[in-house]
Amino acid sequence: MFGAYIKYLRKSNNLTLTQLGAKLNIDSGALSKIENGKKIFDERKLELLSNIFNLDYEEVKNEYFSEKIANEVVAKKCSKDILYLAEKKIDNIIKENANQLYLNLK
Repeated sequence: MFGAYIKYLRKSNNLTLTQLGAKLNIDSGALSKIENGKKIFDERKLELLSNIFNLDYEEVKNEYFSEKIANEVVAKKCSKDILYLAEKKIDNIIKENANQLYLNLK
């Protein structure tokens, strides 16, 4: 879970809840709830989180959104097949956007 990931990063870097909370501009109580899965991390702080721990932003973003997608799939009681279908649709959207960009450049 993403909260456990943040807790691991924090502890691995010998930071207290208060210290990391200050760096993220959130109070230690809210950070504790995030680490324990009781509160959702604000996606607008993903880049800040990656900078604090000198991590690749894309990897941190992937960790965050993959959990968000997984939680939605489980909450809606969808099969894993939905992920295959979504991947195909993503490819189509990317192609369509590339075609639109090409047409706009003409």
